[in-house]
Amino acid sequence: MNRREDKRKKKNPFVRFFLGIYHILDRILITPISRVIYLLSDKLKTNSNKIEKILNRPNILLYLALVFAIMMFFLVDREVINLVQNEAEILANQPVKVLYNEEAYVVEGLVDSVDIILTGNKSAIYLAKQLGGHEVVLDLTDYKPSNSPYRVKLTYNQTVDSIKYKIDPTYVTVTIKNKVSKLFGVSYELLNEEKLNEKLSVENVELSESEVVVKGSEDALDKIATVKALVDLSNKDYADAGLYETDNIPLVAYDEKGNLLTNVEIVPKTLTASVTLDTYKATVPIKVSTTGTLVTGKAISAITINGKENYSVDIYGEKSVIDSITSVPVTIDVNGLGNSGSKTYNVTVTKPAGVRSISESSAKISISFGDEKQKTINITDFHSKNLDGTLSVNFPPQNGVVSIQVKGVESVINNITEENISAYVDLAGYGAGSYEVDLKIEGDDPKVTYIASSKVKVEITTKQS
Repeated sequence: MNRREDKRKKKNPFVRFFLGIYHILDRILITPISRVIYLLSDKLKTNSNKIEKILNRPNILLYLALVFAIMMFFLVDREVINLVQNEAEILANQPVKVLYNEEAYVVEGLVDSVDIILTGNKSAIYLAKQLGGHEVVLDLTDYKPSNSPYRVKLTYNQTVDSIKYKIDPTYVTVTIKNKVSKLFGVSYELLNEEKLNEKLSVENVELSESEVVVKGSEDALDKIATVKALVDLSNKDYADAGLYETDNIPLVAYDEKGNLLTNVEIVPKTLTASVTLDTYKATVPIKVSTTGTLVTGKAISAITINGKENYSVDIYGEKSVIDSITSVPVTIDVNGLGNSGSKTYNVTVTKPAGVRSISESSAKISISFGDEKQKTINITDFHSKNLDGTLSVNFPPQNGVVSIQVKGVESVINNITEENISAYVDLAGYGAGSYEVDLKIEGDDPKVTYIASSKVKVEITTKQS
């Protein structure tokens, strides 16, 4: 029965728990202390049988170990013995909770986050971090609107009393103002146009609201120049031409310098937009121009682009931009050429400003050379450029006919007439009065050189109001 009772006791969880504690204490405290005492006894030649009998009792050593453990606990707890040095740790970017009447007031000068510096022993800091709830509060419930700023202290719910804490910054300077509201018209702004399919363009954008309410302080609302809905064209739904209904278009306010205003509230915060995408293109020629000077006595006899005298490309973009473009310019350098029969260039075709896509990004241009000839053409029609809008110009009759020289190979210049030439005077910077101004020539054929050595008399007068 005794063996069965022993087995039953060993199976009891409470008995097993205390037995486990006893074995741990025996291994950590009792055995080491016993060894020390026996060593001391052996060295001091202690022959007291009474002491040996007492120390040979395991229970006595257990009681001694417990007494020492309790004494050590009280010494550490009362910080008589400091086993851990004080340390400091920073809890960075802790959010600040602001308490105030958000419907009635606007607060300027708020901080979004602060740093909390914890100082104490390592275990206490660890406990504070584990407990969490590091709530920093800026309580403005008792403050009223004023033109003068308030210096207010931030508060922190200290979770462990044995550590010290400091908030950085400890104070913030805020200004509280009455919140007012005002209606503003809404326009739209296109974002990430470069991410839209190159052959697509925005034909139209319609917003669900034409006006919105903006809330804030009176001086903040006075700074608003525009309120815009930000239409992001990187939206993956914008894949083909068509009409798209897009929700949650964010609204922002800008000042007159284009700076984003963050101290105002826009109601509603988002709109719905109907975005119409279309493909608009035009076919325009590539226009070749040259730089540099050919060798004396030589001229360009022919220019071909990809084997054709007239070569056009398709350009894509907004209709207003595409309609204003009449050609795509390409420039080649001919300086010092002419002795060889021809020259071939591999050139990059650059998109004109505002063009989203072009059908050709490169081209092969070939030029041929021949002997230069000269021809005189009489010009009777002139016009002006760059004249101030408050002035007008007259060309006196005594200008008569002005002769210019055209140079090129014979087969080319034989086809040049006055109709192929634009003759003008540049009047930039001129005021009212009579002047003799250089005649300038523009031609539409890069194979021809134009020389105008004559001056033209002009009379500039102020327009009558």
